[in-house]
Amino acid sequence: MNLPKVISELVKAQNEFDSSAYANCFTEKAIVHDEGKVHTGRTEIEHWIAESNEKYRSTMKPLDYKQNGTSGVLSAEVSGTFPGSPLILKFNFEIHDELIQSLKVTG
Repeated sequence: MNLPKVISELVKAQNEFDSSAYANCFTEKAIVHDEGKVHTGRTEIEHWIAESNEKYRSTMKPLDYKQNGTSGVLSAEVSGTFPGSPLILKFNFEIHDELIQSLKVTG
């Protein structure tokens, strides 16, 4: 599967529980929608993913990626310490200048 570099870096950072590297995949003013909450800006995103990593220990296994212009959807099997694990989730991205501008995680 041919993933954009920033998406490959995001998956690697997630699987290594590296919150700083994960946050660095995003623009300074990026927005993340996950679990009914919105996280805005790289610093807030880093705090959110650090907390999520500690709570769920989630890892991602990419299954499929579709891109249309600056929009992309990654389907991934996500495993961790949460009810129903593993789940297949969709990661809906907007990418600008090789960084993630927005991410919305859906089931």
